[in-house]
Amino acid sequence: MISLLTRYRTVSRRSVNVLLAGIVGLMLQMSYPSAALAKPLKVGTSGGPVADIMNFAAERARQQDIDVLVVEFSDWVTPNEALANGDIDANLFQHIPFLNAAIKGRGYKLTPIAPTYVMPVGLFSNKITSFDQVPENAVVAIANDPVNGARGLQLLQKAGLITLKPGVGDAATVLDIVSNAKNLRFRELEAAQLPRALDDVTLSQVSISYLLLSGGNPEKALIADGFGDAHYALQFVVRADRKDDPEIAKFIAIYRSPEVKDYIAKKYGKYFVPVW
Repeated sequence: MISLLTRYRTVSRRSVNVLLAGIVGLMLQMSYPSAALAKPLKVGTSGGPVADIMNFAAERARQQDIDVLVVEFSDWVTPNEALANGDIDANLFQHIPFLNAAIKGRGYKLTPIAPTYVMPVGLFSNKITSFDQVPENAVVAIANDPVNGARGLQLLQKAGLITLKPGVGDAATVLDIVSNAKNLRFRELEAAQLPRALDDVTLSQVSISYLLLSGGNPEKALIADGFGDAHYALQFVVRADRKDDPEIAKFIAIYRSPEVKDYIAKKYGKYFVPVW
């Protein structure tokens, strides 16, 4: 009887010790989540080279125990919607003029926190090799979002094909054209669709990123902009209440490292110009 009681007490002590250890362990996990339990940092981006560079930086971050999940989007509207809704933690696909237009139009509480590189936009054609070959009534494709559409119109002005109202800048629309000597007709398309329009129009505004994604050659640009112009630098964007988030800051520091800059230079050369 005494032996059984002793054994019972021993087992009871062990059970209590195991229970206490489990409780303490749970409390520690709640206070200091392990890497396995921590949620990954979700960063949204557009496809092609932008996603490629992001994935390279994300791999560098994982080597430093920062789990980054890259979320690719196929348009330029959803990334800001997803960020505003809390589905992702940050995004990288837009410059400040585009962000400002999105904030004005949709009331987002988003803020840019770090510039990365400039992604040029050019005018391309599968039908002509110089602007003096543009025929009367030619169809020209430009981006259908306000800011990048304005960017396309400004390229056409630089090419001498149209004249815009003075000072319209990033707010330019086809309604601001005051001179159109060749009576160009405009087709407004989503930016991702512009490379596909090259067989159907005389000229198309195309982002170098989408051009490379479609297999196009940037060297065939009749004119391009944005080389090193910080006005068009793609920005890391977050919700305003997370602008000082240390985890996001850590990843951005890795992204804006010499290793990533070297990767961009070696793979994309003059077409993607870091501004950090």
